[in-house]
Amino acid sequence: MFKIAIRPLILVSFCVIFTIFRACAQGAPDTLKVSIAQAEDLFLKNNLKIIIQRYNIDNAGAQLITARLFPNPDFSFNNGIHTNDVMQGPAFKDQSFSISQLFTTAGKRNKNIQLAKIGVDQAKYQFFDLLRTLKFTLRNDFYNIYFQEQSAKVYNDEISSLAKTLTVFKEQYIKGNVAEKEVLRIQSQLYTLQAEYNNLLVGIDTVQSEFKMLVKVSPDTYIQPVYNYDLDGKSIVEMVSYQAMLDSAYSNRYDLRLAKINVDYNNMNLQLQKAAAVPDFSLSVNYDKYGGYGTNFIGAGVEFNLPFFNRNQGNIKQARIAIDQSKVQLQSQQDQLQSDLATEYRGALRLEKLYNSFDPRFKQNFTHLIQEVFKNYEKRNIGLLEFLDFYDSYKTNTLQLNALELNRIVTLEQLNYVTGTPFFNN
Repeated sequence: MFKIAIRPLILVSFCVIFTIFRACAQGAPDTLKVSIAQAEDLFLKNNLKIIIQRYNIDNAGAQLITARLFPNPDFSFNNGIHTNDVMQGPAFKDQSFSISQLFTTAGKRNKNIQLAKIGVDQAKYQFFDLLRTLKFTLRNDFYNIYFQEQSAKVYNDEISSLAKTLTVFKEQYIKGNVAEKEVLRIQSQLYTLQAEYNNLLVGIDTVQSEFKMLVKVSPDTYIQPVYNYDLDGKSIVEMVSYQAMLDSAYSNRYDLRLAKINVDYNNMNLQLQKAAAVPDFSLSVNYDKYGGYGTNFIGAGVEFNLPFFNRNQGNIKQARIAIDQSKVQLQSQQDQLQSDLATEYRGALRLEKLYNSFDPRFKQNFTHLIQEVFKNYEKRNIGLLEFLDFYDSYKTNTLQLNALELNRIVTLEQLNYVTGTPFFNN
């Protein structure tokens, strides 16, 4: 029954070994060692989403140029090609021309200019908010890759040690010095670790892929984060008050600025729609060589529509509704900001207190302990079950410490993201 139970584990191990062999056959990928500052530089230079969003700012600037331009005058010319007047004859063909200029009223041009200026600010705020979001993703991916790789080293070391132990025990089993159940127990533990290790590598590959897209490097490149930020024993969250973070968020969150300026945009649009109810007019001058009132007739005229039916009532109502809607949207974002910041701030304080309660030497001492356990097991001073129990405890505690440190750093990044201010991890 024991042999039957480990068959799936053997199959998993074979798949892991095949995957590693195939990767080696394809050649080792290039490794890019990068710090968080270097990663951000690559991101700002190469990220395609950022480049695309910059074009939106240029487009908004072009719309501002258009809004500042005056309408072109209209010109028309008419040349007679036939007449039935027997008195004048075919040589006397009429010629006329006219020129007219449209004039906008009620300050429509200035209001369109103001709307275009707000549109430029909207594009800028959208750009900087996208930048904030993508940088948050970039930094999170950086830290995730680093700490997952630290956990991968734990698996790699344990798998290597158990593989050596298994080789020794197989030799001893052939000589009759150890029981078969001890060999199978080590094999079972080894296959379990290999399966967990493979799942961890899949997770690292996923985050690596996203990170490489953000900084736009070759998919064949392997990212190796360079991280040396020490948080041991530091109470950095307590040094910044909640109110200071909230004030900074109100000042520096570009999505909040966008929500505020949307209210301004809709207010200005309401003024424009009211102005649109006032008719524009055109002034014209015309000349007719053989006019009805004599030769070389010169006339002037004015043209405008009469607002009897359409006084832009529908667009004015829509503009008023848009103002109310944007005000509610602004209030909603402010409420969400306060809620998010309060939650993240409490979580950061809690994680900081928990992390600082651990002895900084614990990880180092525990690593030394497991090395001594391995030596004692080789000398047969401790039994197999005790040896495997120590190893499992070492792996679990190391992974938990890595996860705790990662969570603490990610929480600090979330505070930076929520406030729109780089308070931490600089």
